[in-house]
Amino acid sequence: MTMRVAAIDCGTNSLRLLIADVDIARGKLTDLERRMEIVRLGQGVDATGMLAPEALDRTLRMLAEYAKQIGAADVAAVRMVATSATRDAGNAADFSGGVQAALGITPEVISGSEEARLSFAGATAEFAAASANAGQSPVPPFLVVDIGGGSTEFVLGNGLAAAADLAAISVDIGCVRLTERHLHSDPPTAAQVDAATADIDRALGAVEAAIAVRQARTLVGLAGSVTTVTAIALGLPAYDPARTHHARISAQVVHAVTERLLGQTREQRAEIGSMHPGRVDIIGAGALVLDRIMQRYGFAELVASEHDILDGIAWSLAARD
Repeated sequence: MTMRVAAIDCGTNSLRLLIADVDIARGKLTDLERRMEIVRLGQGVDATGMLAPEALDRTLRMLAEYAKQIGAADVAAVRMVATSATRDAGNAADFSGGVQAALGITPEVISGSEEARLSFAGATAEFAAASANAGQSPVPPFLVVDIGGGSTEFVLGNGLAAAADLAAISVDIGCVRLTERHLHSDPPTAAQVDAATADIDRALGAVEAAIAVRQARTLVGLAGSVTTVTAIALGLPAYDPARTHHARISAQVVHAVTERLLGQTREQRAEIGSMHPGRVDIIGAGALVLDRIMQRYGFAELVASEHDILDGIAWSLAARD
């Protein structure tokens, strides 16, 4: 039986909507609407500990638009999750009240661990179906890495069938947070990049102490930093999710793209055809996180995924029903 659901993911940088028909029995999720807007809810949170009034306003106005689309789609269930920025903010109640007014539901401010588990579900649900095609499906164990604006989630596991065995951790090395902390020049100086790298490496040391990342045979990367780096690596003239989804990019190419982005001015990055305007100022930090993960943990290749926490939220709604 197919269930129509609406999933909303509110992160530090972006607000995303998925309206989909989910068939649990067949393991199939069919998009009806997939939308992403840069609202930068986490603007300044790392420094102030509060959601900025203008960031709240941007986010709630976009949610009102999403509410109209959800109402027109006649969905059976809606779930909205909010992640790093709202976990860190002292005025998160203002955000929750605004969401209730716009959508009629209360957002779930989830833990980093739950965020990682939803991302893992969204990223790996298709792999089981693909396993029938010998040599085509990524090989478990998977390390799924979701590079967000405020934090990055790591989850290690063999697939959805072994969900109870997942190991997850969230660390505060998101692309917005690192940009605001360290990458202030245009382009950033070598000293600024070194400081950001040291921040990332400290966090990666904590990840490695918590979960057995080196047991993974496949690195799966999620979210806009990863897919943008992938689009640049593929030389796409314009962003094309059909091309980036499940694309495989070598560590050497990721490193080259990262060095290129960190060496460019904001104006030069804005000229890249596959670059979303809302990522121009933060993509260098996001690419650096990805590059350090691959270099430190010894991954020769990345599998990029367009399916992530948003898809995981949709699957969770159908599973509840």
